[in-house]
Amino acid sequence: MLTDVPSPLYYLHNFERALAWLGQRYDDLLDASERAFLAEFPRLPLNSRALLVRMLMRKGMLFRTSRLTYEEVGCPVAAAAPLTVLGWVDPDPPLTIEELFALSTRSELQRIFSDADISKSARKSDWLDLLRARHTDARRLVDWDADTPDQVLHVCIAPLADRLKLLFFGNLHQDWSEFVLADLGVYQYEKVSIASSARAFRQRADVDAWLALHACREALDAAEDVDSLESIFGAAMSIKIDNAWLETRRAQLLFRIGQCAEQRHEWDFALTVYERCTWPGARHRRMRVLELCDRFGDALTLASEAELSPENEAESQRVARLLPRLRRRLQLPALRAERASVVPRELLTLARPRESFAVEYAVRDHLDAPHAPVYYVENALINSLFGLLCWEAVFAPVSGAFFHPFQRGPADLHAPDFSVRRAREFAHCLAQLDNGTYRQTIVGHFECKAGLQSPFVFWGVLTPELLETALDCLPAAHLKLWFTRLLDDIRENRSGLPDLVRFWPRERRYELIEVKGPGDRLQDNQSRWLQYCARNGIPVRVVDVRWHEAEETEASA
Repeated sequence: MLTDVPSPLYYLHNFERALAWLGQRYDDLLDASERAFLAEFPRLPLNSRALLVRMLMRKGMLFRTSRLTYEEVGCPVAAAAPLTVLGWVDPDPPLTIEELFALSTRSELQRIFSDADISKSARKSDWLDLLRARHTDARRLVDWDADTPDQVLHVCIAPLADRLKLLFFGNLHQDWSEFVLADLGVYQYEKVSIASSARAFRQRADVDAWLALHACREALDAAEDVDSLESIFGAAMSIKIDNAWLETRRAQLLFRIGQCAEQRHEWDFALTVYERCTWPGARHRRMRVLELCDRFGDALTLASEAELSPENEAESQRVARLLPRLRRRLQLPALRAERASVVPRELLTLARPRESFAVEYAVRDHLDAPHAPVYYVENALINSLFGLLCWEAVFAPVSGAFFHPFQRGPADLHAPDFSVRRAREFAHCLAQLDNGTYRQTIVGHFECKAGLQSPFVFWGVLTPELLETALDCLPAAHLKLWFTRLLDDIRENRSGLPDLVRFWPRERRYELIEVKGPGDRLQDNQSRWLQYCARNGIPVRVVDVRWHEAEETEASA
């Protein structure tokens, strides 16, 4: 239980720490107005600084003073006065009717528009639809409501603050509370020393490009027709980008635009988008769209190319399912499918637990024995061992990976070139599996990095006992096989690993077990892991569970 209580001004201290960090790290990317903000902000009275940060932490840019009640700020009107002098806050902005509705309660709107012929039982959105045509001009709050004692503050500096926030976090969804959570020890992060040459934003144009891509994504979320999609696609393609990390973000955006076009059955437009998209999966989506358009020959040509040179195992698996269907459509002779590796599979009948109980736990408890302990690890064990061995590689300060001190892992973790950009570092880590030093590294990191945030290490699952047993029983050659496959495609292969691991410590051996309850089926990523293990001689099997009462029901039927 946490006993330390943060200072009431924790959010202000955090904001000031971030500004100092930005001034040291990104001064060359700031314009005159941003440098002026960094210089003027510390000179403001305490309550003015506190009020501004409070508003910046809240949603929107318009705030009623009656709803800005903070003990450390006091009177919001007085606190806003120095901000008004600097032009950072407008104390009496014109409000559109949409903004008035967003700021007002139902009873206030009934009083303001008491002469309007609107049913009092109508929804606010219905009122707005009826009144919008009559009130097209923007007015000050007092002009809308002469009786109000309230005032509205418009935070004019919000776009500038968002730009600074982007420079610090590398995104716009995190906030300054990250500082206090770290200070209180709720989260602990690896300290990554980032050289200026490894900054994600290398020039001001990079920030502009990020914000332009973000605007396209927000527009995409609100798009209602294909004309909007085409406009967003054109805007995304027109953004000038000279940064590999940002090109990856654009590719991800294009993939999403293509998916939206598919959902609207705009097949030609979807094909246009996917043809320009380099995000993994775009080529497979092109095949599917071509198939849906009855362009089976074109789809077969593309699928045949992918079969010869797949971008990853996921595409290879999808193409293997698609090719026979396309050949049937074109009345071509079927080709002999490559025989899949045999994964042992058995049926296990157990008594149904009296209470709700995950089937994996039921199988674990059934198989567990003093001489052969069984652990429910799913994706936790292999990922954790990988994360501990490759800690330095994962947290290597490459460009576009780390923005600030509060990152669980690199920002480009799921980018297609994640492993390539760190090839030398990962090669050094995996070489330890060949020379026998890997165990010392894994145990050392388990002890000295304990509790630090990591995208791979499951601290709540990996106990000293499990770690020691795993390192005793899992051969280095098998670890290398798993880790190599993880690096081939982090996004696809970090999940889908078998549920259970069973050890025989005296014999220094093990097996992996995938558990399937009644009616449950293997997912694609699980099938790929099982096939990979079987092909490489890794002991693995699937256990299908049936409950006793199901068996009795069948007998009575």
